Amino acid sequence: MSQRLRITRSMQEENAEQALALEECKQYFVDKSGFSYSGVYTVQGAESTMSINGDFFMWSHEGTEYPFRLYMGDLYVALSTEAIVPVILEIATDLRADVVEG
Repeated sequence: MSQRLRITRSMQEENAEQALALEECKQYFVDKSGFSYSGVYTVQGAESTMSINGDFFMWSHEGTEYPFRLYMGDLYVALSTEAIVPVILEIATDLRADVVEG
């Protein structure tokens, strides 16, 4: 099972009131290589399919997509592969945010 991480500004005193906004994230990710926006995330299981509505920034890496979900001012992502670690850290740094377990 993978660990869930949260990219947030809530830990920083100077940014505590400044949540990540959808438009800010859309502007940021539009120029990020390997990312695309989706209003729904679909999970294909062996016998069923589940769709989740929301704001997802999908990172495509080696044929697999990894969702970064914007929810209530934070970005959530599963630490499902080591390759995603530098991506998470870069995003947090660029957005002046912290990475915490979430």
